[in-house]
Amino acid sequence: MGAVYQGPQLPLIDDLMITIQSSKLIFSGQEHLERKSMFLSNIDQVLNFDVQTIHFFAANPDFPPETAAEKVAMALQKLQVTYEFLSGRMKMNEETGRLEFDCNNAGVGFVVASSGRSLDEIGDLVYPNPAFEQLVTKTLESLSPGSHPLCIVQMTSFKCGGFVMAVQTNHATFDGLSFKHFLQNLGAIAGDKPLAVTPSNDRELLAARSPPRVTFPHPELLNLNTALGQEAQSSPNVFDNSTSDLDFKAFHLSPDDLSDLKAKANAGPTSGKARITGFNVVSAHIWRCKALSFDSEDNQQRYSTLLYAVDIRRRLSPPLPAEFAGNAVLTAYATAKCGDIEDAPLSRLAEMVAEGGARMTDEYARSAIDWGELNKGFPNGEFLISSWWRLGFNEVEYPWGKPKYSCPLVYRRKDIILLFPDIEDGSADSGNAGGVNVLVALPHKEMVKFESLFYKF
Repeated sequence: MGAVYQGPQLPLIDDLMITIQSSKLIFSGQEHLERKSMFLSNIDQVLNFDVQTIHFFAANPDFPPETAAEKVAMALQKLQVTYEFLSGRMKMNEETGRLEFDCNNAGVGFVVASSGRSLDEIGDLVYPNPAFEQLVTKTLESLSPGSHPLCIVQMTSFKCGGFVMAVQTNHATFDGLSFKHFLQNLGAIAGDKPLAVTPSNDRELLAARSPPRVTFPHPELLNLNTALGQEAQSSPNVFDNSTSDLDFKAFHLSPDDLSDLKAKANAGPTSGKARITGFNVVSAHIWRCKALSFDSEDNQQRYSTLLYAVDIRRRLSPPLPAEFAGNAVLTAYATAKCGDIEDAPLSRLAEMVAEGGARMTDEYARSAIDWGELNKGFPNGEFLISSWWRLGFNEVEYPWGKPKYSCPLVYRRKDIILLFPDIEDGSADSGNAGGVNVLVALPHKEMVKFESLFYKF
């Protein structure tokens, strides 16, 4: 059961033959825009880095690439009114020592490019090709470092008539759900329709309590003993993010594999207190493989800690608006000795993953936010599972149709394991979520062990 992903079918193309046609800033269409500062929560404070997503579209004769680019540019101009921070810049408030958005209408970056390739020449879109980085604009060379846009969009046309929309945003702008809402609004406005989702931009809903009250221990966070806001531009990473000498593989779990994993977990001894979901059981399986593949003579006594993000919108009391635009995710964890992980049934490991999410009550979430008021810290664990599996970016409607595939730009790191959907995935809302691809980067010796364990359900 399970398999190493059989892709790509052809050797990876390392040169997409990209030519930049134009590069500019797009400003808000609203006249006399009031300049103001926007508060950023303690969750936002530690997410001051850029993330990139890539959205592939098949050719549509009614919407050639140049027409799609014009409509995206128009939509970006209008959305800067809805998302008033989008055309702003990140700044440090010297009085408070906190990062803020300076809503100064400094513009969103917009780049138009072309490729000498066709999408068919690229081949498999699921397997992360390092050349996909050529589809992303990370900086606008004409701007000073302090003027780095919070959002840059690159539209790249291919000779087949298909095109790619690559979006880079500072992670402080959106989490996964609010970014999906942004894409839905982009698609709606590009099609001359009303907003699909009216965002809630009030980030003070996630402000720390006064005075802060840390009422739980937070082993999922590592205190770096620096004041909030200090070293914000060059924050150290607590993970091992080295990329040298790493093997990289994508493992595939089919819908049948997922059903078998869930059946095994449900059949095993359980407390009955935790729901065995697809995410929980896949994460449990990955956790066992990762923990037991670690290259250590005393691995049985070593603790392994799995981290993953939990959406806290509905966990707070009162709950956040579902349309909250910002970062409303906190880190959940599961930890155990590797010897116990090896001996435990899959059902127990899945329960331990589920317990990490169940731990995230209103009081626990508020305690974690207050912890961030008193400390500067980052997630503390062996590795993080970053799930793009059911975010549903590929289900967003645009005037030219849904994306053929959507994915983040992948950086190969041993501390982060990525979950990607299948390219032929069903709707994220339909219950037919399809299979999942597990992207792993490890030193060769650990990868051999991980692969051998991955097949053992």
